[in-house]
Amino acid sequence: MDSNSIRHSPLAMDAETFRALGHRLVDQLAEFLESLPRGPVTHNESPSAVRDALDLTGPLPESGMDPGPLLERTAQLLFEHSLFNGHPRFFGYITAPPAPIGIFGDFLAAAVNPNVGAWTLSPAATEIESQTVRWIAALIGYPVDCGGLLVSGGNMANIVCFMAARAAKAAWNVREHGVVGDSGRRLRVYVSAETHTWIQKAADLGGLGTGLIRWIPTDATLRMDVAALRRQIEADAAAGDVPCLVVGTAGSVSTGAVDPLPHIGALCKEYGVWFHVDGAYGGFAAALPEVPDDLHGLSLADSVAVDPHKWLYAPLEVGCALVRDQEALRATFAYHPPYYHFEERATNYVDYGPQNSRGFRALKVWLALRQVGAAGYRKMIADDIRLSQAMAEAVGRHAELQLTTQDLSITTFRYLPSDLRSNVGEPSVERHLDALNRELLDRLQRGGEAFVSNAIVGGRYVLRACIVNFHTARADVEAVPEIVARIGRTVDAELRPRSDQP
Repeated sequence: MDSNSIRHSPLAMDAETFRALGHRLVDQLAEFLESLPRGPVTHNESPSAVRDALDLTGPLPESGMDPGPLLERTAQLLFEHSLFNGHPRFFGYITAPPAPIGIFGDFLAAAVNPNVGAWTLSPAATEIESQTVRWIAALIGYPVDCGGLLVSGGNMANIVCFMAARAAKAAWNVREHGVVGDSGRRLRVYVSAETHTWIQKAADLGGLGTGLIRWIPTDATLRMDVAALRRQIEADAAAGDVPCLVVGTAGSVSTGAVDPLPHIGALCKEYGVWFHVDGAYGGFAAALPEVPDDLHGLSLADSVAVDPHKWLYAPLEVGCALVRDQEALRATFAYHPPYYHFEERATNYVDYGPQNSRGFRALKVWLALRQVGAAGYRKMIADDIRLSQAMAEAVGRHAELQLTTQDLSITTFRYLPSDLRSNVGEPSVERHLDALNRELLDRLQRGGEAFVSNAIVGGRYVLRACIVNFHTARADVEAVPEIVARIGRTVDAELRPRSDQP
């Protein structure tokens, strides 16, 4: 072969080298995954210490280096300086461990590297994403003929649905004339105080402004007050505003609370308002027959957001936006006529969402769905919920802990010294308990034994443990109360004036 016909590039790698490096990296990853439960959830390091360890302060090198040592050393550094959401005692944010087949899926997707914005650039990947969307809809009881696409996560899935509602419910061409239009009427959106902060981003990016959000009060169980929602919609309509969108939450981030979705759906239908369900966390629990009936009300929604990188255990990042009317979704983003390929209508995802260039997110989800099936996911999700209930029971039995809530797979509680139990509610005691649990959380997160986060429930600062982790076992959840109590005793002794100590 003529040497001029072969280009020699610094990034190129022959098959033999690629194979050798790949095998070595897989061996490292297998060893890491096997050893993960025996190590800490995270390491107590400062940002500067991490930068120094990874040598991240130097200039861009002029010359490169051998990829073998580079990959091996980088893998080791990541293992030594990361927080591991795949650890069985990671109960912090709603982030799941990566399914092993999903890891392979990302590897394979990156190798093929399709741009899943246009069918012609990604025929297999586009069709796999379409089937993945249908399977996700079927799993949660949503119409399988809906429109939908995969996006980066819950924020973007909710924002895509928000934009669909904005385009569908404005009484004018909002894409051409803007959110106020010629009439000067304002679009209103309705959410509860438990709604995730994506709603502020959506109102901002969608041009409504955060001032047009109506915050509907919740009841004692942190569920939206439907009577208050009705009064607010009626008042806004009477004032000349356009009630556009109501957001129901299927599993709040703080406690896992589920809004009365069937009642909200009926009210939205009565007033012609778009009904959206934020199911980023709890939506997949609708696959279970034993969950609250309210959760199954998401099937009534005009749109739903769910996160496969939460309760489908897909590697980050992947969210899913579902819209009942396919054409409503397309009418929100498309600037092209429908595309036909050999007399068959082809899907161009550029016309269904905000991205032009799109990675092959679907493969890791599709592979896992095929590997375990709907029954496998129902079992894993149900197991997570049962483990959360077991944690709540263990917390309830502990003399120094106070259980606050348990919904879906989230348990909230706080450290409460035994001698202060009879003084709960007194302002000075509540201030001390808030400060105590804040400091306790900081030490717990830095310590690496277990990782939880926090919530504010009833005005009180509490610890929050969420289980979306197929590695977690009963022994892991039952270990948490004593870990928390041990740290809590130390913090309490440090924070309390000496005269107040028993």
